[in-house]
Amino acid sequence: MQSRLHSLAEILFSTLLGYVVAVGLQIVVFPLFGIRVTFTEQNQIGLIFTAVSLVRGYLVRRLFNWLKHKSGALVAH
Repeated sequence: MQSRLHSLAEILFSTLLGYVVAVGLQIVVFPLFGIRVTFTEQNQIGLIFTAVSLVRGYLVRRLFNWLKHKSGALVAH
C-alpha cells in the first residue's frame, strides 16, 4: 500500500511529465497543421489541457470509487 506522500509525489510527477510531453508535442505537431503560436501560448495551452486532465482524472476516480462502494453495499445486504 502506498503512503499518501508517495501517492502525491507520483501524481505530481505524472502531471509534470504529461505537461512537458503535451507542450513538446504541440511544438512539433502544430506547425505541421499550419498552427503558429508563441512559446508562451504553447505553455498556456498546455496548462489548460493539464487542468482539464486533472479534473477528468479526479472525476473518473470518484466515479469508480462510488461504483465500488455502491456494488459493495448491494453485496453486503
